[in-house]
Amino acid sequence: MNWKKEYKIFLWILGFFLFAYFMPLENATFTGAILAAFDLAKWYAQEHVLLCLIPAFFIAGVIAVFVSQSAVVKYFGANAKKWVAYSVASVSGTVLAVCSCTILPLFSSIHKRGAGLGPAIAFLYSGPAINILAIILTARILGIELGIARIIGAVSFSIVIGLIMSFIYRKEEKADAQIAIPEMPEERPMWQTAIHFFILVAILVFVNWGKPETAEGLWYFMFANKWFITSIFGIGFALSMVYIIKVKNLYVILGTFAVIVSAIFFFSNPTIPFIVAVVATTLVLTFSEYEPNQWLGETWGFTKQIMPLLGAGILVAGFLLGSQNGNNGIIPNQWIANLVGGNSLFSNFFASITGAFMYFATLTEIPILQGLISSGMGKGPALALLLAGPALSLPNMFVIREVIGTQKTVVYVSLVILMATISGLIYGSLF
Repeated sequence: MNWKKEYKIFLWILGFFLFAYFMPLENATFTGAILAAFDLAKWYAQEHVLLCLIPAFFIAGVIAVFVSQSAVVKYFGANAKKWVAYSVASVSGTVLAVCSCTILPLFSSIHKRGAGLGPAIAFLYSGPAINILAIILTARILGIELGIARIIGAVSFSIVIGLIMSFIYRKEEKADAQIAIPEMPEERPMWQTAIHFFILVAILVFVNWGKPETAEGLWYFMFANKWFITSIFGIGFALSMVYIIKVKNLYVILGTFAVIVSAIFFFSNPTIPFIVAVVATTLVLTFSEYEPNQWLGETWGFTKQIMPLLGAGILVAGFLLGSQNGNNGIIPNQWIANLVGGNSLFSNFFASITGAFMYFATLTEIPILQGLISSGMGKGPALALLLAGPALSLPNMFVIREVIGTQKTVVYVSLVILMATISGLIYGSLF
């Protein structure tokens, strides 16, 4: 018998027993924190999983199946030109409306296909840090200076952190570079894969288009018509499934018919047709063969790997820090606001580490930060939280550890917190 394994199981059981036995349910703060944990989980499930994570999982599946390993290694691998790899990775987030959790299946996918650690880390950081909507709203709501500082900080961060990680683990990178990746014949021209990928990314972006502050202008027009725009890309997706992915016409026609019928009956609730589209796509890929079926398999693989870790991390984050509805966790929100005033080293470091462990859905960091600033948060800590918060979260860390290991995750998180703290100090002293 493997006693080490059995004792580990026993300790888990004992820990749960002791937690349940001594659980202070009579304490209002504790019960409020439990409520906040489940409140955050409910909100995340309702607002974020269907529209953000599911499209992201399908996009990750596209990368894993339809993008050849040799192509990823060519542009992102250890032997790729650094200026190309890091330039692409550092600005990739401008077209993705993703948060620290939605970026994970995409990061896991390009890392799995052979991307070098440095460019993959740059992509991991830049994705949620500099999406174009977040930058625009930051500049408009929090001020042009903070918006510009966020752009400069996020792009430079992704490159510097990626380079440092690549240098620290250069021996592993060198070993990976020596592995010959054979040139495999492409199943289809790269431009076709790019079109299919672009359609999925466009659906992800527009279905999550946030409501701007003012009911006028281009951004509000895009928000008001986001479901119409999404439906146009949905038509493109159906055509792409037939002519690029080579799914049987009958399957696509039946799936499209189901979506149209649901859209007619649930016109006032566009989420229902979107769910029907997801189910139809899943069934179409289930009954298909070869690459389409492999696509579903990779998508499901990323889902199995990431969703349980995200769920556990969200519950822990809600318990510690509270939910977006104002329910306090064990650590009261007002304590955080009181600790990040001024521009001291401690306030910037505290903002960085708090932001790193909190969960921010796409664009939610802006109203949260606006509330903290109105409560007395300094400009330096505000930037530090902006640079650390959207790119990291407790659920995000759990999944990153699963992909690249504990040591690399600790180094990555530490670098983000350190650089966010330094940037906050510099920005706070200038402004």
